[in-house]
Amino acid sequence: MTARLMLRLGLFAIVAFVVGLVAAQWLLQPRDVAPPVTENATVFLPPRAIPALDLLDEDARPFTADSLRNRWTVVFFGFTHCPDVCPTTLTTMAQMKKQLADLPADEQPQVMLFTVDPERDTPERLKAYVRFFDPGFGAATGTLEGVERAAAAFAVPFAKVPLPQGGYTMDHGAGVFFVAPDGSVHAYSSPPLRPDTLARDYRKVVRYFEELRG
Repeated sequence: MTARLMLRLGLFAIVAFVVGLVAAQWLLQPRDVAPPVTENATVFLPPRAIPALDLLDEDARPFTADSLRNRWTVVFFGFTHCPDVCPTTLTTMAQMKKQLADLPADEQPQVMLFTVDPERDTPERLKAYVRFFDPGFGAATGTLEGVERAAAAFAVPFAKVPLPQGGYTMDHGAGVFFVAPDGSVHAYSSPPLRPDTLARDYRKVVRYFEELRG
């Protein structure tokens, strides 16, 4: 092999490497996709990662951050003794879910209630409560520390409030979160919540996520 041929082959290898590197960077860079114009939801740019969770689901099985992967999830924080906001929100989400029934199976959301009252909300109690609104609804509870970490992960405030006649109730944030199959929070919708608005915003967020993935 002559020196000139070796030089040409070396230059060809360098050019091929550079071209491959540029192509890889182009393919791996975030796609320039405009976020959707939603009616009520706030789209997070960038999406918010969920740290480690240590909870139990409605069947007393471990529920971690990985439990929110591989499908869409709508998350709401509440409690079973809630007199008004929680049952209203769960009713709204049941109606929203019906409006999304035409979506492919992998785009239809699971609905999860994360309790802010682990003292009273056992897995069994939560299961009976959420399944009253929809047989496919799920829930999560745990120790107080585990619930506090979950609420902090979603930036949801909550506090125990003593009642004059004894006992207590819970104050808590009442919005809902759209969690994508990659396990990150992509959008938040604040009250007042309407099933039709939630459904339309959810569709837009799902489309946006798919466009980002390419």
